[in-house]
Amino acid sequence: MRRCIALAQQAAGYTAPNPLVGAVIVNNGEIVGEGYHPKAGEPHAEVFALRAAGEKAQGATVYVNLEPCNHYGRTPPCTEALIQAGVKKVVVGMVDPDPRVAGQGIARLRAAGIEVITGVEEAACLALNAGFCHRVTQGQPWGIFKYAMTLDGKIAATTGHSAWVTGTAARRLVHEVRSHSDGVIVGGNTVRRDNPQLTSHGVSDHNPTRIILSRTLDLPPNAQVWDTTIAPTLLFTTERANPELQRQLGDRGVEIVELPVLEIAEVMQNLGDRGMNQVLWECGGILAAAALQAQAVQKIMAFIAPKIIGGALAPTPVGDLNLSAMTQALTLKNPTLTAIDGDWLIEGEL
Repeated sequence: MRRCIALAQQAAGYTAPNPLVGAVIVNNGEIVGEGYHPKAGEPHAEVFALRAAGEKAQGATVYVNLEPCNHYGRTPPCTEALIQAGVKKVVVGMVDPDPRVAGQGIARLRAAGIEVITGVEEAACLALNAGFCHRVTQGQPWGIFKYAMTLDGKIAATTGHSAWVTGTAARRLVHEVRSHSDGVIVGGNTVRRDNPQLTSHGVSDHNPTRIILSRTLDLPPNAQVWDTTIAPTLLFTTERANPELQRQLGDRGVEIVELPVLEIAEVMQNLGDRGMNQVLWECGGILAAAALQAQAVQKIMAFIAPKIIGGALAPTPVGDLNLSAMTQALTLKNPTLTAIDGDWLIEGEL
């Protein structure tokens, strides 16, 4: 099953709206075929593994990290392919929470006389597809809030200068997380202050959609995020905000969504409807607080540098949450601490 997960991870960032899936076929103690789902519209992992195994799939055991599908989508159901191949047993990491599947794949295999075992390495399988599971059950993508701060909790100096809080290794990890995400979200202040590219900077050939939230659209027309030859850009704003800039950006290939009121809940619903499984919040404190209050963040990645910058007015990662007692503080579940070449990373789910 761990091999299934490793195979599936090779497609991280490419499969949305589909999940990450890997499959391994074993016959007489020998791996005779394996595969993974590379992207939406392509065959599923089980099909690639069956092709590799050929006739050796007959009487074999198939390991797959997610329940095989039992419905016609862009591709035929994997259950039928497994039945036709004559496999003897299927070991499933986790049941698919997609209502179109939700145990029906397992039931179909068992009805065909195939032994099915479930729940193997289930926690790891759930973690692998946290984004997919969240979207198909909640209707919006899994949100990760990432920030980098000094030991005294500042994300920049009082001047706004922030290049760089952390070192090269930590920033490279962020680029890897971007490459595994379907979108990266920032607000207008970040565009104005930092003029970021928000790409994976070459760690992968996949760049996430740059998602910009701006009510007034008081943004520089020459910002790097408007270059859609590098990566797609999706702008959420309010109706009739800065029509001239909207015209310019539309001509450059930026997709613009006007909303009567720019609400995070509506933005997340829109992204979920687009099939985005995972988005990365890389915004400043004001938007971060709003995202947390809207329950649009499910995981925190806090990079901490062994530096002190000071400044009573220096910006911090999270703005006002309207909490007045420490007992109201948001607490991470099962946090982990990782050393990254002189910096530290604290991760956990909310």
